[in-house]
Amino acid sequence: MTQTTTDRPSGRAGGAVVPVLAFAGIVVAVMQTLLVPVIKDLPRLLDASPADATWVLTSTLLSGAVATPIMGRLGDLYGKRRMLVASLAVMVIGALISASTSDLILMITGRTLQGVAMGAIPLGIGLMRDMLPRERLGSAMALMSSSIGVGGGLALPAAALVAQHSDWHALYLGAAGLGVLAIVLTLTVVPESPVRAEGTFDLPGALGLSAGLVLFLLPVSKGSDWGWTSGTTLGLLGAAVVVLLLWGVMELRVPAPLVDLRTSARREVLLTNLASIMVGVSFFVVSLVLPQLLQLPAGYGLGQSMVVAGLCVAPLGVTMMFTAPVYARLSARYGPKTTLILGLLIIAAGYGGGLGLMNAAWQTVLTSVILGAGIGLAYSSLPALIINAVPASETGAANGLNTLMRSIGTSVSSAVIGMVLANTADTVGGVEIPTLHGFRLSFLIATAAVTVGLLLALFLPGTRPSEQLPRLRASSEEDANLERAEAALRGTRGRVPNPAGVPGTTGVPGTTGAPRVTGAPRVTGAPSTTRAPATTGVPVACARVTPAGRNDPRTGGSVPAEDTL
Repeated sequence: MTQTTTDRPSGRAGGAVVPVLAFAGIVVAVMQTLLVPVIKDLPRLLDASPADATWVLTSTLLSGAVATPIMGRLGDLYGKRRMLVASLAVMVIGALISASTSDLILMITGRTLQGVAMGAIPLGIGLMRDMLPRERLGSAMALMSSSIGVGGGLALPAAALVAQHSDWHALYLGAAGLGVLAIVLTLTVVPESPVRAEGTFDLPGALGLSAGLVLFLLPVSKGSDWGWTSGTTLGLLGAAVVVLLLWGVMELRVPAPLVDLRTSARREVLLTNLASIMVGVSFFVVSLVLPQLLQLPAGYGLGQSMVVAGLCVAPLGVTMMFTAPVYARLSARYGPKTTLILGLLIIAAGYGGGLGLMNAAWQTVLTSVILGAGIGLAYSSLPALIINAVPASETGAANGLNTLMRSIGTSVSSAVIGMVLANTADTVGGVEIPTLHGFRLSFLIATAAVTVGLLLALFLPGTRPSEQLPRLRASSEEDANLERAEAALRGTRGRVPNPAGVPGTTGVPGTTGAPRVTGAPRVTGAPSTTRAPATTGVPVACARVTPAGRNDPRTGGSVPAEDTL
């Protein structure tokens, strides 16, 4: 249930809101890919075993997965901008910790705090929905949703350049500086959303979901080290199933759950989230394969430097960024379902063509451009599909869950592709080197994942372009009030209001007064298609619904609990 809501954006959003929110998303993505150029050197840099050094990456994955739905729900309850700034602040603290140490435990602590910032992307999408006018919302959400890929693609060459010519701790100092800049810009430019959800934070639900996600993602990310059939891996996966099932039962019984599972079970939400997992898988495959292919010595790869490899992969993110306005036009005409399907088809074409484009650096650039266009369209379509299916008061939590699904996809992709490359590697001088066979097999796996996502997308309900942008409704509890108001409006059909505003009491002989609605939402403002008889030609006013007994955000006044239509 919401405390304050509007039928339309607040109108307070200036022209700089979208680039500032997108910049915040890009900064978060930069943090996630910061260590890619130095992954192979982490054991030496941290004086740790390879298995222990991987916790530097695993900790960020786990904290990001846990924080994303939680920050989304906190944003719905206490303010999306407030939670966006808080998540960026935690990221900055984590970056400063990592920049000041080479101790493994402290580095893992810093990386864990950095993962909290993953919640910034669904919070940014929620802010856009609450504030932007209809004509700007499509392209804005597309850019925000794609920022995770844009930041990742742009960060690779920059991080490679820094790591190659400077101390690797400078990577964290640069990220902390970007985080501070994002905080300042957000506080300066982005207004707080007026939309709030009533109730209290579901702490047991948050703890249950956190435990279930950790139990699931930990063996997924460490299974190759522990062994996929080991007791530890299977035991944790089994425990994850039990915990998540119990969590689901609990969430169905609480009045204000962390995640509304009934809403999540709707066909359009469920299929969109499942397709998001497949898109996440496909995105991470190219991020894992192409840098290795480019940097491996001739005979196994293309023998390029770290910086050149980053520049060859950068078009992936650049293309995703420029896809946002293209998506907005296509979606406005054909709907987000169609753009999602188109994006998945382009991804499949990119991976299919990429099987034969591994012989020169320019070929990897072409593959990056094609995949960037497809992933950009797919990522841009996901938030539009989600917000069309959920109430305004659940935007943050719903998009947080969708972002979590993408994270699960990337985690599964990392584990599966890592296992494939390890099992197909050649051993040279005691060192395992990935092969072209392993790279091509990885592309085939990505193609299969995209095919599954395409099948899921085909079963999404169709949406007419005129229905793409959501009608902001306060909450599911207020649906009943809305239905009573609409029923009352239907009762006024064919009646002409008298000077006092009561339909049917004067002006048309034989009509009777409209019923008085008690406890229903007040009806004000917008025109209706319901009209009086043709002899009078006077339209009956009906309109937007504001919850009874709540403050009207358009006027600042109070709406009475009882009013006459």
